[in-house]
Amino acid sequence: MRKLVQSYVERFDLLRPGDRVAAAVSGGADSAALLRVLIELRAELGVVLSVAHFNHGLRGEESDGDAQFVSDLAKEHGLQIHISQADTKRFAREKELSIEASARELRYAWFGKLIKDGVVDKVATAHTLDDQAETVLLRVFRGTGTSGLSGIHPRLVVGEVGRDWKGIIRPLLQVRRGDVEAYLGEKRQAWRTDSTNTETAFTRNRLRHELLPQIERSFNPEIVESLANLAEIARAEDELWSAETAEAFVPAYRNRQIDVVELLKLPLALQRRVLRLAAIQSGATLDFHHCERILNLLSEKRLGKPRAQIELPNGFRAVVESRNGSRSLRFETNEPQAKPCGYAYRLAIPGSVDVAELGIRVSAAVTETGDGAGYNGEPGLVLEPLPGELLVRNWRPGDRFWPAHTRTAKKVKELLQEQHVPAREKPLWPVAVAGDEIVWMRGFAVASPYAAKQGRKIVIEVVPLVPRAETD
Repeated sequence: MRKLVQSYVERFDLLRPGDRVAAAVSGGADSAALLRVLIELRAELGVVLSVAHFNHGLRGEESDGDAQFVSDLAKEHGLQIHISQADTKRFAREKELSIEASARELRYAWFGKLIKDGVVDKVATAHTLDDQAETVLLRVFRGTGTSGLSGIHPRLVVGEVGRDWKGIIRPLLQVRRGDVEAYLGEKRQAWRTDSTNTETAFTRNRLRHELLPQIERSFNPEIVESLANLAEIARAEDELWSAETAEAFVPAYRNRQIDVVELLKLPLALQRRVLRLAAIQSGATLDFHHCERILNLLSEKRLGKPRAQIELPNGFRAVVESRNGSRSLRFETNEPQAKPCGYAYRLAIPGSVDVAELGIRVSAAVTETGDGAGYNGEPGLVLEPLPGELLVRNWRPGDRFWPAHTRTAKKVKELLQEQHVPAREKPLWPVAVAGDEIVWMRGFAVASPYAAKQGRKIVIEVVPLVPRAETD
C-alpha cells in the first residue's frame, strides 16, 4: 500500500518537500490508514505532518470517544493535532440540508480555514477507490454530466501562487477498502467503527452495503474498478472542456449578460457549459432541462416580443431581450441576496490566485511591452518599484484609483458609477494593491503612475473559474 500511495502522490503532484500537511482523521479505518502511511512516507516526501479532527457531534459519547482516540493517536506519534467541532444537526435545520451534506459542508469549511489561515498548506482526506465508485454511481442516479462523472478529484486547489498550490488532497484514491484493513492488520493499528455506517437510512450506505455487492455478484465483479476508471476518464475530459469553456466564455459573456449570437456560434456542448457558468456567476444553477428550455428559446428565429423569460428554481429567471436586431440573455432574481463579505488574496508576480467569491482567477504574467496587452487591451504595469507580490481584494470605502489616460485619481465608488456597474456587483469589485496604493482595477486601465511604457511589464488578466462537481 505504501508504494501505491507514493506512486499516486507523485503522479498527481499532491505533495512537495516543505509542505505542511494535515491528515484528516475521523478515527475510522480509512483515515487511520491514511495517517499511518503518511507517517511512513513523510521523511521521503519531506513534509511536515499533523492531524486534523472535526467532531460533528452526531453520536454523543461515541463522537467524543472518536475525538479522544484521534488525540491519543496523534500523541503516540508525536504529531500536532488541530481539532474543531460543530452542532451539525442544528446547522442542517438552519440551512435545510441533509445531515450528510451539512457534515461535509462544515468539515470542508474548516479545512479551508486551516489552509487560508496559514496553519497548514494541505489537508489530506482518506477517500478510497470504493468511495470514488460510490460517488460516481450516486451522481448517475441523481442525474449528472461529465463534471459529475469525474467523481472525487485527486486534489482540490484552495489557493495558488506560481508553482506552489494549497488545498485538499486524496492520496488513497487508488486503494481498495479491503486493502486498507489488511494494511492496518499488518501494522496492528486499531480503529474506531462508526455505528451509523451500517444504517441504511443513508443513501450511500444502502448503495455500499446492498446495491454494489449485488452488482458485483450478478453483473460485474470489478464494478468498483470500472466506475473508478470512468471517473478518471471523465476527469481528464472535463479538464479539457473546462479550458474550452473558459475561452468561449470571454467573447460570449459581457456586462453580466450573454450575447446570444456569440453563444449560438458554439458547438452544443459548449453552449450548455457557457450557460451553466453564466448562471453560476449570477448565483443561479441550471440542470439539463433548464439548459434545453433556454436553448430552445434562443434558437427561435423570432421571439415574437422584445422580452421573454423562463422561471428557474430559487427565485431566479432567465431573461431574453431583443434590441436593435441583437439579443441578450441574463439571469435575474427578486430574492434578497446575502450581504457580500470582503476578501483578500496574495498574488505573486508571476502567479495566479482564485477568487472564489467572484468565480474568477486573477493572474499576473511578466512580458515585454508590445508582446501582448493587459486587461481590456491596456498597457501593463512596470516591474519597478512594484513588489514581487500584490494583494487582490475588494475595494473599500474611501479607496481612490487613477486609471492611465485619465487626468486625475477618483474615488472607486465614482468610477464604478460612471461605468454603470450593477449595484449587486459593486461591493466585491476586485482591485490589486501594492502597499496602500491601488495599481489595478478590473475593467479599467492600469494605474497611471505605474503604466509601463517600454521594456518588461506586468500583465494582469481575469478568466472565469469553471466549477467542478467536487463535493465529497
